[in-house]
Amino acid sequence: MAQHKIGKTNAMRILDTAKITYTVREYEPEEADHLGEHVARSLGLDPDAVFKTLVLKGDKTGYLVACIPVAKTLDLKALARVSGNKSVEMIAVKELFPLTGYLRGGCSPIGMKKKFPTYFDETIILFDQVNVSAGQRGMQLALAPQDLLAASQGITAELTAD
Repeated sequence: MAQHKIGKTNAMRILDTAKITYTVREYEPEEADHLGEHVARSLGLDPDAVFKTLVLKGDKTGYLVACIPVAKTLDLKALARVSGNKSVEMIAVKELFPLTGYLRGGCSPIGMKKKFPTYFDETIILFDQVNVSAGQRGMQLALAPQDLLAASQGITAELTAD
């Protein structure tokens, strides 16, 4: 039986260079409002351990990245506070690819065109392994939270609305 060869994404190349262990999980992508929840269901994962990557712009610091569990809602005021901004707002979808090199549904916190301050919801440390986009729709990276934080130079903070 022929094996499907996975093409390396920029995120994978960065992890390989850093000698960080990860597993690639593939799923059938779907165009839906709740892409992350579809990923968790498709792969049989706890939605709290699957993190979506959101790109925003702060009024003082410029672009920044927030990674939160897929079923949660980002608390914009909390992110603004922790990032040194008065306010933050999501960027338009049309800005995502030119800014990051990633498409909606395939945006990874690792390997964007430019390095942006990256914030992870503090719950990330509760898991032995978490999942984030591999940088392409239909692919997730599973890795240890401390490795993800190191690879993305991420900061943990309380980021979700209760």
